[in-house]
Amino acid sequence: MPPSKRPTRRRSYHHGDLRAALIDTALELIAEQGVQAFSMAEASRRLGVAVSAPYRHFADRDELLLAVGARAGELLVAAVTAERGGSAPEDRLVAVARGYVRFAARHRALFEVLFGSWSPEMERASQPVKEAFQSGSMALAGGDPVAAESLGMAVAATAHGHAGLLHLGAFGTGEQAVDRAVRHAAAATLALIAGRARLTPSGDSATASAAADDEHRHEGRAHHDRPPAEQEA
Repeated sequence: MPPSKRPTRRRSYHHGDLRAALIDTALELIAEQGVQAFSMAEASRRLGVAVSAPYRHFADRDELLLAVGARAGELLVAAVTAERGGSAPEDRLVAVARGYVRFAARHRALFEVLFGSWSPEMERASQPVKEAFQSGSMALAGGDPVAAESLGMAVAATAHGHAGLLHLGAFGTGEQAVDRAVRHAAAATLALIAGRARLTPSGDSATASAAADDEHRHEGRAHHDRPPAEQEA
């Protein structure tokens, strides 16, 4: 989906926190024009300050974008936290996935700042997002951090994949496409939750191994209980 267009506003800056004002203005400009078109000079013009002023706070455009990425990470965490879900652990994790895809649709440019390229700084900026998936998985993993990480990463990858497909137009266009992508991400998350015992490599997690053993015993009992003719078939 293309980034939403908003009318250009000139923000008059008065004495205060110029660093914070630059980040806020960069967020606005990137939402309006996309990250590729963003420039320090345009941010300066919108704030009504000298084009040299931003360099007292940021070494260059990339450093300002890192600060924007950190703010985008905060906004994304707020979005997934605000997404409504039930009280059950499954519902809470599904809500995180839904909120992730919805944020990617509503704030595509900021999403691309956060995940468009890798750097240690952007990795740190996205860490709270990963923790949201991790914390949502912990209750479903029986407190096992390894199993929780496996489930959280699988759900995060699924949500990110659905966001990418939405941006490519795989779900269509408009609000119906957003709703469809959100529903598909939720369904895929539920499927991962149902099969979570198989997400952790064998031996990495006692919880996952025990769950897999229980599943195999259940399958064995089901096979033993079948009539002989079905077993031979």
